[in-house]
Amino acid sequence: MSAIKTLLPGSVMPEGRLVTLGVMGGGQLGRMFVQAAQEMGYYTAVLDADPASPAGLVSHFHIQTGYEDPAGLAELAARCDAITTEFENVPAPSLQSLAATRPVAPAASAVAVAQDRIAEKAHFVACAKAGGVGPAPHAALETAADLAAVGDELLPGILKTARLGYDGKGQARVKDRAELAAAWDGMGRVACVLEKMLPLKAELSVIVARGADDQVVNFPVQRNLHRDGILAVTEVFDGNVPAELAERAIATTATVARQLGYVGVLCVEYFVIDDGSEHGGLVVNEMAPRPHNSGHYTINACDVSQFELQVHAMAGLPLVQPRLHSPTVMLNLLGDLWFQDGQAIDPPWAQILALPGTHLHLYGKLEARKGRKMGHLNVTGASVEQVQATALRCAELLGMAPWR
Repeated sequence: MSAIKTLLPGSVMPEGRLVTLGVMGGGQLGRMFVQAAQEMGYYTAVLDADPASPAGLVSHFHIQTGYEDPAGLAELAARCDAITTEFENVPAPSLQSLAATRPVAPAASAVAVAQDRIAEKAHFVACAKAGGVGPAPHAALETAADLAAVGDELLPGILKTARLGYDGKGQARVKDRAELAAAWDGMGRVACVLEKMLPLKAELSVIVARGADDQVVNFPVQRNLHRDGILAVTEVFDGNVPAELAERAIATTATVARQLGYVGVLCVEYFVIDDGSEHGGLVVNEMAPRPHNSGHYTINACDVSQFELQVHAMAGLPLVQPRLHSPTVMLNLLGDLWFQDGQAIDPPWAQILALPGTHLHLYGKLEARKGRKMGHLNVTGASVEQVQATALRCAELLGMAPWR
């Protein structure tokens, strides 16, 4: 595997070209990575089969092949000096193949753990033994014998496919054994994880960046609201999370990254559960080996964004501890907002952008569909009260349900 090396912005390589950073995946996360890299003076290359992919449309090079296409992978390796991924379901073997000749961050081994909930839970359990926060009570479900062995204490629970589940997909709530068996049958008896359903008080996430030199920096703890399994709102400001919970979540996220030998930007999601204590208990939910939807606020509310840190980590540049300079609320903009009473509409961007501290980020997707992530809106301001009032007004204009 090729080691991470320092790639200075704007430097000219021996072949007579500018230093180039590559990304597997052409979605909005790749687009924002590409934009951050280009601002710093790097050339960029994107591998994605979609000719209209958001990242491909803004990159210097767009290699229009599938993630496992040998010719496409060879071209990406030839064009790039380091490579990352914007999508956790990029095949780990493809990343491993690229790593034979180019630095790849995060490594295929780390991405493979995040792609498999069974391996991911095992990693969280190991990190908990090292002093971190553990996952919810759970059981792996791969065979009929595993189904029969499920303990009553895990029901009611949530059955999740071990692979390829995201944004609430590949999940089913089950109250009893009959529903569990039916849900597993409905999922084709693929490998799954059954998690005990816990009384939920809040959802949090932490984003860290780790360098090849083991330096770890973190963004503030994000408080998130999901609707229908998709992130809707993220709030970040001093005091948004009790200090003790925030410290535990940050420390655990750093442990998760270090125990994986992870290089790059990593997000770990947590549940705050009602365990009778003042602030509630903390359990780790899942991780994403890439920048995360809940960190999009960093573009406008921090002095360095998650995408800039992604560039720093893969290019072997020093990592700096991010500073939150403004309280912020992020609204996730789904394609539903482009429809009203079954008719296509244009959201009221002029009214929204007339409000102080609003920052609109649309991803360049040509077609709005319900549930599709079309963009996000960051709201910043001088005070928490101002930001929350403005964000709630934006939600009202967009037809989004309030959260306060």
